[in-house]
Amino acid sequence: MSVPDFAAPSLARGQTSGERHDSTRYTAIEHSPDTAGQTLSWDHQGTRTSASWFSANARPAPKNVVVVDDRLTADAAMRNAARGMAMLWLGDFHNAKQMLSAIDRRLSKAASGKSSRKTQTDAEKFYAIRQGRAQRARMMSLILVPLNLDTADGEAALELPRAPRVGPAVAFGYPQQSGSAATSAVVSLQELTGVLSAYQWHLNGVEVPALGQKIHPGYGTFLPTRHEYVDLVAKAPLNTTELAFDIGTGTGVLAAVLVARGVQTVIGTDIHQRAVDCANDNFARLAISDSARAELTSMFPAGRAPLVICNPPWLPGSAPTTLDAAVYDPGSKMLLQFLRGLPKHLTQHGEGWLIISDLAELLGLRSRQLLLDAIDDAGLEVIDRLDTLPTHGRATDDSDILHAARSREVTSLWRLRTKA
Repeated sequence: MSVPDFAAPSLARGQTSGERHDSTRYTAIEHSPDTAGQTLSWDHQGTRTSASWFSANARPAPKNVVVVDDRLTADAAMRNAARGMAMLWLGDFHNAKQMLSAIDRRLSKAASGKSSRKTQTDAEKFYAIRQGRAQRARMMSLILVPLNLDTADGEAALELPRAPRVGPAVAFGYPQQSGSAATSAVVSLQELTGVLSAYQWHLNGVEVPALGQKIHPGYGTFLPTRHEYVDLVAKAPLNTTELAFDIGTGTGVLAAVLVARGVQTVIGTDIHQRAVDCANDNFARLAISDSARAELTSMFPAGRAPLVICNPPWLPGSAPTTLDAAVYDPGSKMLLQFLRGLPKHLTQHGEGWLIISDLAELLGLRSRQLLLDAIDDAGLEVIDRLDTLPTHGRATDDSDILHAARSREVTSLWRLRTKA
Protein backbone atom coordinates (compact mmCIF):
# COMPACT_ATOMS: atom_id res chain seq x y z
CA MET A 1 0.00 0.00 0.00
CA SER A 2 1.33 3.37 -0.88
CA VAL A 3 0.94 7.06 -1.43
CA PRO A 4 2.50 9.23 -4.09
CA ASP A 5 5.70 10.64 -2.76
CA PHE A 6 9.19 10.56 -4.19
CA ALA A 7 11.03 9.29 -1.17
CA ALA A 8 10.13 6.60 1.27
CA PRO A 9 9.23 7.69 4.77
CA SER A 10 12.27 8.57 6.46
CA LEU A 11 13.00 5.12 7.14
CA ALA A 12 13.85 6.41 4.45
CA ARG A 13 12.48 6.36 1.07
CA GLY A 14 15.49 8.40 0.41
CA GLN A 15 16.68 4.89 -0.39
CA THR A 16 16.13 5.26 -4.11
CA SER A 17 19.71 4.63 -5.11
CA GLY A 18 20.40 2.62 -8.20
CA GLU A 19 18.09 2.07 -11.13
CA ARG A 20 17.93 -1.74 -11.13
CA HIS A 21 14.51 -2.65 -12.52
CA ASP A 22 12.99 -5.56 -10.61
CA SER A 23 11.13 -7.57 -13.20
CA THR A 24 9.95 -10.04 -10.54
CA ARG A 25 8.23 -7.43 -8.38
CA TYR A 26 5.06 -9.48 -8.14
CA THR A 27 5.85 -12.79 -9.76
CA ALA A 28 7.74 -14.21 -6.81
CA ILE A 29 7.69 -13.82 -3.07
CA GLU A 30 10.26 -11.35 -1.82
CA HIS A 31 11.67 -12.23 1.57
CA SER A 32 13.38 -9.86 3.96
CA PRO A 33 16.64 -8.40 2.65
CA ASP A 34 19.38 -10.97 3.01
CA THR A 35 22.93 -9.70 3.21
CA ALA A 36 24.05 -12.52 5.50
CA GLY A 37 27.60 -13.53 4.77
CA GLN A 38 28.65 -10.22 3.27
CA THR A 39 31.63 -8.66 4.97
CA LEU A 40 33.68 -5.48 4.84
CA SER A 41 37.44 -5.30 5.24
CA TRP A 42 39.68 -2.29 5.84
CA ASP A 43 43.17 -1.38 6.94
CA HIS A 44 43.66 0.69 10.08
CA GLN A 45 46.92 1.38 11.91
CA GLY A 46 48.64 -1.43 10.09
CA THR A 47 45.97 -4.01 10.87
CA ARG A 48 43.54 -5.65 8.48
CA THR A 49 40.06 -5.75 10.05
CA SER A 50 36.80 -7.31 8.89
CA ALA A 51 33.20 -7.12 10.03
CA SER A 52 29.80 -8.27 8.86
CA TRP A 53 27.84 -5.98 6.58
CA PHE A 54 24.27 -5.22 7.65
CA SER A 55 21.80 -3.48 5.36
CA ALA A 56 18.11 -3.04 6.06
CA ASN A 57 17.47 -2.44 2.36
CA ALA A 58 19.62 -5.10 0.74
CA ARG A 59 22.35 -2.69 -0.34
CA PRO A 60 25.51 -4.56 -1.32
CA ALA A 61 28.57 -4.09 0.85
CA PRO A 62 30.88 -1.29 -0.38
CA LYS A 63 34.05 -2.62 -2.00
CA ASN A 64 36.42 0.13 -0.90
CA VAL A 65 36.58 1.46 2.66
CA VAL A 66 38.79 4.06 4.30
CA VAL A 67 38.83 4.81 8.04
CA VAL A 68 37.99 8.43 8.97
CA ASP A 69 37.33 10.44 12.11
CA ASP A 70 36.55 13.98 13.26
CA ARG A 71 39.42 15.37 11.18
CA LEU A 72 37.61 14.57 7.93
CA THR A 73 36.50 17.69 6.07
CA ALA A 74 33.31 17.97 4.07
CA ASP A 75 35.33 18.56 0.90
CA ALA A 76 37.31 15.37 1.46
CA ALA A 77 34.11 13.45 2.23
CA MET A 78 32.56 14.66 -1.02
CA ARG A 79 35.63 13.63 -2.99
CA ASN A 80 35.59 10.16 -1.42
CA ALA A 81 31.87 9.75 -2.05
CA ALA A 82 32.20 10.87 -5.66
CA ARG A 83 34.75 8.07 -6.17
CA GLY A 84 32.49 5.52 -4.47
CA MET A 85 34.82 5.28 -1.48
CA ALA A 86 33.02 4.33 1.73
CA MET A 87 34.17 6.04 4.93
CA LEU A 88 34.12 4.12 8.22
CA TRP A 89 33.64 6.75 10.91
CA LEU A 90 35.50 6.17 14.18
CA GLY A 91 35.06 9.66 15.62
CA ASP A 92 32.32 11.41 17.59
CA PHE A 93 28.78 10.31 16.70
CA HIS A 94 27.31 13.81 16.58
CA ASN A 95 30.16 14.97 14.37
CA ALA A 96 29.34 12.09 12.02
CA LYS A 97 25.74 13.28 11.82
CA GLN A 98 26.93 16.82 11.14
CA MET A 99 29.13 15.49 8.34
CA LEU A 100 26.12 13.70 6.88
CA SER A 101 24.15 16.95 7.03
CA ALA A 102 27.00 18.85 5.36
CA ILE A 103 27.07 16.37 2.48
CA ASP A 104 23.29 16.60 2.18
CA ARG A 105 23.38 20.39 1.98
CA ARG A 106 26.04 20.37 -0.72
CA LEU A 107 24.23 17.79 -2.79
CA SER A 108 20.92 19.60 -2.41
CA LYS A 109 22.50 22.88 -3.47
CA ALA A 110 24.09 21.26 -6.50
CA ALA A 111 20.77 19.66 -7.45
CA SER A 112 18.83 22.92 -7.13
CA GLY A 113 21.35 24.63 -9.38
CA LYS A 114 20.68 22.10 -12.12
CA SER A 115 16.89 22.10 -11.93
CA SER A 116 14.88 23.66 -14.73
CA ARG A 117 11.31 24.29 -13.72
CA LYS A 118 10.13 26.14 -16.83
CA THR A 119 11.43 24.03 -19.70
CA GLN A 120 10.81 20.52 -18.37
CA THR A 121 7.57 18.59 -18.54
CA ASP A 122 6.20 17.22 -15.27
CA ALA A 123 7.39 13.75 -16.26
CA GLU A 124 10.90 15.09 -16.91
CA LYS A 125 10.86 16.89 -13.57
CA PHE A 126 9.77 13.67 -11.88
CA TYR A 127 12.60 11.66 -13.41
CA ALA A 128 15.10 14.41 -12.64
CA ILE A 129 14.00 14.39 -9.00
CA ARG A 130 14.37 10.62 -8.82
CA GLN A 131 17.80 10.64 -10.44
CA GLY A 132 18.98 13.40 -8.15
CA ARG A 133 17.73 11.64 -5.06
CA ALA A 134 19.23 8.36 -6.20
CA GLN A 135 22.66 9.98 -6.55
CA ARG A 136 22.23 11.75 -3.24
CA ALA A 137 21.23 8.52 -1.49
CA ARG A 138 24.21 6.65 -2.97
CA MET A 139 26.70 9.24 -1.81
CA MET A 140 25.20 9.74 1.62
CA SER A 141 25.08 6.00 2.24
CA LEU A 142 28.89 5.89 2.15
CA ILE A 143 29.36 7.24 5.69
CA LEU A 144 29.54 4.04 7.74
CA VAL A 145 29.57 3.33 11.48
CA PRO A 146 30.63 0.21 13.42
CA LEU A 147 28.37 -1.91 15.62
CA ASN A 148 29.51 -4.10 18.50
CA LEU A 149 27.37 -7.23 18.59
CA ASP A 150 29.28 -8.94 21.40
CA THR A 151 27.88 -7.04 24.37
CA ALA A 152 26.97 -8.23 27.86
CA ASP A 153 23.26 -7.56 27.39
CA GLY A 154 23.16 -8.97 23.86
CA GLU A 155 22.13 -5.64 22.32
CA ALA A 156 23.99 -4.18 19.39
CA ALA A 157 25.93 -1.09 20.49
CA LEU A 158 27.27 1.84 18.54
CA GLU A 159 30.56 2.38 20.34
CA LEU A 160 31.34 5.94 19.32
CA PRO A 161 31.58 8.93 21.67
CA ARG A 162 28.12 10.42 22.39
CA ALA A 163 26.37 7.66 20.50
CA PRO A 164 22.74 6.86 21.42
CA ARG A 165 21.42 3.47 22.41
CA VAL A 166 20.63 1.64 19.18
CA GLY A 167 20.18 -2.00 20.22
CA PRO A 168 16.37 -2.25 20.03
CA ALA A 169 16.27 -0.29 16.76
CA VAL A 170 18.93 -2.50 15.19
CA ALA A 171 16.98 -5.62 16.18
CA PHE A 172 13.88 -3.97 14.70
CA GLY A 173 15.39 -2.92 11.37
CA TYR A 174 18.16 -5.39 10.60
CA PRO A 175 17.01 -9.00 10.20
CA GLN A 176 20.64 -10.02 9.64
CA GLN A 177 21.32 -9.68 13.37
CA SER A 178 18.95 -12.50 14.26
CA GLY A 179 20.95 -15.70 14.53
CA SER A 180 24.17 -14.02 13.47
CA ALA A 181 27.34 -15.34 15.05
CA ALA A 182 29.26 -12.19 14.14
CA THR A 183 30.76 -10.08 16.92
CA SER A 184 30.89 -6.85 14.92
CA ALA A 185 29.10 -5.29 11.99
CA VAL A 186 29.12 -2.13 9.90
CA VAL A 187 26.06 -0.18 8.74
CA SER A 188 25.37 2.97 6.74
CA LEU A 189 24.83 5.92 9.09
CA GLN A 190 22.16 7.32 6.80
CA GLU A 191 20.29 4.03 6.88
CA LEU A 192 20.73 3.64 10.64
CA THR A 193 19.29 7.12 11.14
CA GLY A 194 16.25 6.03 9.14
CA VAL A 195 15.94 2.85 11.18
CA LEU A 196 16.06 4.84 14.42
CA SER A 197 13.30 7.12 13.12
CA ALA A 198 11.20 4.18 11.93
CA TYR A 199 11.58 2.50 15.31
CA GLN A 200 10.10 5.56 17.02
CA TRP A 201 7.17 5.54 14.59
CA HIS A 202 6.70 1.86 15.42
CA LEU A 203 6.75 2.52 19.16
CA ASN A 204 4.46 5.54 19.05
CA GLY A 205 2.11 4.34 16.33
CA VAL A 206 0.08 6.34 13.83
CA GLU A 207 -3.45 7.42 14.73
CA VAL A 208 -5.98 6.30 12.11
CA PRO A 209 -9.24 8.25 12.49
CA ALA A 210 -11.26 5.64 10.57
CA LEU A 211 -10.26 3.08 13.21
CA GLY A 212 -10.16 5.34 16.22
CA GLN A 213 -6.96 3.50 17.10
CA LYS A 214 -3.30 3.40 16.17
CA ILE A 215 -1.44 1.37 13.58
CA HIS A 216 2.21 0.55 14.36
CA PRO A 217 4.22 0.47 11.12
CA GLY A 218 7.12 -1.91 10.70
CA TYR A 219 10.35 -1.00 8.96
CA GLY A 220 9.79 -0.93 5.22
CA THR A 221 6.00 -0.64 5.44
CA PHE A 222 4.35 2.63 4.56
CA LEU A 223 3.14 4.88 7.34
CA PRO A 224 -0.63 5.44 6.94
CA THR A 225 -0.35 9.17 7.61
CA ARG A 226 -2.50 10.15 4.63
CA HIS A 227 -6.05 9.35 5.60
CA GLU A 228 -8.07 10.05 2.48
CA TYR A 229 -7.50 6.63 0.91
CA VAL A 230 -8.29 4.91 4.22
CA ASP A 231 -11.48 6.96 4.53
CA LEU A 232 -12.58 5.79 1.08
CA VAL A 233 -12.44 2.18 2.25
CA ALA A 234 -14.23 3.15 5.45
CA LYS A 235 -17.13 4.75 3.56
CA ALA A 236 -17.57 2.74 0.34
CA PRO A 237 -20.80 0.70 0.08
CA LEU A 238 -20.01 -2.70 1.56
CA ASN A 239 -21.34 -5.67 -0.40
CA THR A 240 -20.37 -8.35 2.14
CA THR A 241 -19.63 -8.97 5.79
CA GLU A 242 -18.47 -12.52 5.15
CA LEU A 243 -14.98 -12.54 3.59
CA ALA A 244 -12.55 -10.12 2.00
CA PHE A 245 -9.01 -10.26 0.59
CA ASP A 246 -6.60 -7.33 1.06
CA ILE A 247 -3.87 -7.57 -1.60
CA GLY A 248 -0.57 -5.91 -0.66
CA THR A 249 -1.73 -5.44 2.91
CA GLY A 250 1.37 -3.58 4.20
CA THR A 251 0.62 -2.50 7.77
CA GLY A 252 -2.79 -4.16 7.57
CA VAL A 253 -4.63 -0.86 8.02
CA LEU A 254 -7.23 -1.47 5.30
CA ALA A 255 -7.88 -5.00 6.51
CA ALA A 256 -8.42 -3.60 10.00
CA VAL A 257 -10.88 -1.03 8.64
CA LEU A 258 -12.89 -3.80 6.97
CA VAL A 259 -13.03 -5.77 10.22
CA ALA A 260 -14.15 -2.60 12.03
CA ARG A 261 -16.96 -2.38 9.47
CA GLY A 262 -18.11 -5.87 10.36
CA VAL A 263 -16.37 -8.13 7.85
CA GLN A 264 -15.98 -11.46 9.65
CA THR A 265 -12.81 -12.68 7.92
CA VAL A 266 -10.15 -10.66 6.11
CA ILE A 267 -7.08 -12.31 4.58
CA GLY A 268 -4.24 -9.94 3.76
CA THR A 269 -1.37 -10.87 1.49
CA ASP A 270 2.05 -9.40 0.85
CA ILE A 271 5.26 -10.49 -0.85
CA HIS A 272 7.41 -9.05 1.94
CA GLN A 273 7.79 -11.03 5.16
CA ARG A 274 8.29 -7.76 7.03
CA ALA A 275 4.86 -6.54 5.93
CA VAL A 276 3.21 -9.84 6.83
CA ASP A 277 4.77 -9.72 10.30
CA CYS A 278 3.80 -6.06 10.69
CA ALA A 279 0.18 -6.66 9.69
CA ASN A 280 -0.20 -9.64 12.00
CA ASP A 281 1.36 -7.65 14.83
CA ASN A 282 -1.18 -4.87 14.26
CA PHE A 283 -4.04 -7.35 14.16
CA ALA A 284 -2.87 -8.69 17.53
CA ARG A 285 -2.59 -5.15 18.97
CA LEU A 286 -6.12 -4.38 17.75
CA ALA A 287 -7.41 -7.69 19.16
CA ILE A 288 -8.78 -8.77 15.76
CA SER A 289 -6.50 -11.75 15.06
CA ASP A 290 -9.57 -14.02 15.08
CA SER A 291 -10.92 -12.03 12.12
CA ALA A 292 -7.83 -10.88 10.22
CA ARG A 293 -4.59 -12.56 9.24
CA ALA A 294 -1.80 -11.85 6.77
CA GLU A 295 -0.08 -14.42 4.54
CA LEU A 296 3.16 -14.38 2.55
CA THR A 297 2.19 -14.93 -1.06
CA SER A 298 2.82 -13.37 -4.44
CA MET A 299 -0.63 -11.84 -4.97
CA PHE A 300 -3.95 -13.54 -4.19
CA PRO A 301 -4.64 -16.10 -1.49
CA ALA A 302 -6.29 -19.39 -2.43
CA GLY A 303 -9.96 -19.32 -3.30
CA ARG A 304 -12.47 -16.59 -4.06
CA ALA A 305 -14.02 -13.80 -2.03
CA PRO A 306 -17.02 -11.50 -2.46
CA LEU A 307 -14.72 -8.51 -1.84
CA VAL A 308 -11.11 -8.14 -2.97
CA ILE A 309 -9.33 -4.82 -2.35
CA CYS A 310 -5.95 -3.52 -3.44
CA ASN A 311 -4.08 -0.27 -2.87
CA PRO A 312 -1.03 -0.74 -5.11
CA PRO A 313 1.92 1.67 -5.28
CA TRP A 314 0.58 4.70 -7.10
CA LEU A 315 3.56 5.66 -9.27
CA PRO A 316 5.28 3.69 -12.04
CA GLY A 317 9.02 3.61 -11.47
CA SER A 318 11.91 1.36 -10.58
CA ALA A 319 12.02 0.01 -7.03
CA PRO A 320 15.66 -0.81 -6.26
CA THR A 321 14.99 -1.25 -2.53
CA THR A 322 12.15 -2.75 -0.50
CA LEU A 323 11.32 0.73 0.74
CA ASP A 324 10.96 2.08 -2.79
CA ALA A 325 8.57 -0.79 -3.52
CA ALA A 326 6.05 0.79 -1.14
CA VAL A 327 5.75 3.79 -3.48
CA TYR A 328 6.91 2.67 -6.93
CA ASP A 329 5.39 -0.05 -9.11
CA PRO A 330 7.82 -0.85 -11.97
CA GLY A 331 5.88 -0.76 -15.22
CA SER A 332 2.61 -0.67 -13.21
CA LYS A 333 3.24 -4.39 -12.79
CA MET A 334 1.32 -4.92 -9.57
CA LEU A 335 -1.60 -2.82 -10.78
CA LEU A 336 -1.92 -4.79 -14.02
CA GLN A 337 -1.39 -8.17 -12.37
CA PHE A 338 -4.09 -7.40 -9.81
CA LEU A 339 -6.59 -6.50 -12.53
CA ARG A 340 -5.75 -9.56 -14.65
CA GLY A 341 -6.09 -11.95 -11.72
CA LEU A 342 -9.10 -10.36 -10.05
CA PRO A 343 -11.89 -12.18 -11.99
CA LYS A 344 -10.48 -15.57 -10.93
CA HIS A 345 -10.68 -14.61 -7.27
CA LEU A 346 -14.10 -12.96 -7.11
CA THR A 347 -17.24 -14.88 -6.26
CA GLN A 348 -20.30 -14.38 -8.44
CA HIS A 349 -21.49 -10.79 -8.00
CA GLY A 350 -18.32 -10.04 -6.02
CA GLU A 351 -16.59 -6.66 -6.08
CA GLY A 352 -12.98 -5.61 -6.50
CA TRP A 353 -11.90 -2.30 -4.98
CA LEU A 354 -8.93 -0.60 -6.56
CA ILE A 355 -7.68 2.36 -4.51
CA ILE A 356 -5.33 4.56 -6.51
CA SER A 357 -4.42 8.19 -7.16
CA ASP A 358 -4.38 9.86 -10.56
CA LEU A 359 -1.05 11.57 -9.84
CA ALA A 360 0.76 9.26 -12.27
CA GLU A 361 -1.64 10.43 -14.98
CA LEU A 362 -1.19 14.10 -14.08
CA LEU A 363 2.59 13.67 -14.27
CA GLY A 364 2.38 11.93 -17.65
CA LEU A 365 3.74 8.65 -16.29
CA ARG A 366 0.66 6.57 -17.07
CA SER A 367 -2.50 7.37 -19.03
CA ARG A 368 -6.08 7.01 -17.87
CA GLN A 369 -6.71 5.05 -21.05
CA LEU A 370 -4.12 2.44 -20.03
CA LEU A 371 -6.02 1.90 -16.80
CA LEU A 372 -9.39 1.72 -18.53
CA ASP A 373 -8.04 -0.68 -21.15
CA ALA A 374 -6.51 -2.90 -18.46
CA ILE A 375 -9.85 -3.06 -16.67
CA ASP A 376 -11.66 -3.95 -19.89
CA ASP A 377 -9.05 -6.46 -21.06
CA ALA A 378 -9.29 -8.27 -17.71
CA GLY A 379 -12.99 -8.83 -18.27
CA LEU A 380 -13.99 -6.28 -15.65
CA GLU A 381 -16.36 -3.33 -15.65
CA VAL A 382 -16.62 -0.25 -13.46
CA ILE A 383 -19.81 -0.06 -11.42
CA ASP A 384 -18.87 3.05 -9.44
CA ARG A 385 -15.97 5.33 -8.58
CA LEU A 386 -15.60 7.23 -5.32
CA ASP A 387 -13.28 10.24 -5.42
CA THR A 388 -11.62 12.34 -2.75
CA LEU A 389 -9.16 15.21 -2.72
CA PRO A 390 -5.83 15.07 -0.86
CA THR A 391 -5.56 16.78 2.49
CA HIS A 392 -1.78 16.53 2.96
CA GLY A 393 0.42 19.62 3.03
CA ARG A 394 2.07 19.11 -0.35
CA ALA A 395 -1.22 19.58 -2.15
CA THR A 396 -1.15 23.28 -1.18
CA ASP A 397 2.61 23.84 -1.22
CA ASP A 398 3.20 26.07 -4.24
CA SER A 399 6.98 25.90 -3.70
CA ASP A 400 6.88 22.20 -4.67
CA ILE A 401 8.31 21.78 -8.17
CA LEU A 402 5.41 19.43 -8.95
CA HIS A 403 2.73 21.59 -7.33
CA ALA A 404 0.74 22.00 -10.55
CA ALA A 405 0.11 18.25 -10.64
CA ARG A 406 -0.19 17.69 -6.90
CA SER A 407 -2.80 20.42 -6.51
CA ARG A 408 -5.09 18.61 -8.99
CA GLU A 409 -4.60 15.10 -7.63
CA VAL A 410 -7.66 12.94 -6.99
CA THR A 411 -7.63 9.66 -5.09
CA SER A 412 -10.25 7.17 -6.21
CA LEU A 413 -11.79 3.89 -5.12
CA TRP A 414 -12.83 2.04 -8.27
CA ARG A 415 -15.61 -0.50 -7.68
CA LEU A 416 -15.14 -3.30 -10.20
CA ARG A 417 -16.93 -6.52 -11.05
CA THR A 418 -16.64 -9.15 -13.74
CA LYS A 419 -18.60 -8.49 -16.91
CA ALA A 420 -21.95 -10.22 -17.18
